Amino acid sequence: MKTHLKQIMLALTLVFTFASCSSDDDDKGGNNSRAVKYEVTGNFSGQMDAVYMESGDAGQSVDITKLPWTKEFTAAAGTTGAAVQVSGHGGVVDQTLTVKIYIGGKVEKETTAIAKSDGTIVAIPGTYIFPL
Repeated sequence: MKTHLKQIMLALTLVFTFASCSSDDDDKGGNNSRAVKYEVTGNFSGQMDAVYMESGDAGQSVDITKLPWTKEFTAAAGTTGAAVQVSGHGGVVDQTLTVKIYIGGKVEKETTAIAKSDGTIVAIPGTYIFPL
């Protein structure tokens, strides 16, 4: 079941990345940096997985064993965007996760999710598309 969840999350990340509109980034002031940092913080105590895009639009999946969690890299020139989503189960109702995408040290996407009564949580801040 966990493998299927990871595959579904990876597929959703790919869909969100390629379906996102680059016009959303027009008023970002042209952050041309390729330095990417994904950050996950909060007090969620259950099991968590992150699915994220790395350099070259390659999807990656990782278990998050403790918070805070970060992943940093420099995206290759052909990389179209940056995206991350975190899901978990086995937590406690109202626990939180905050997920941020930094580009060049600036927060470009951010969301906070709250665990549901069944202890599940999903946090998807959206996709950052690199300027052309």
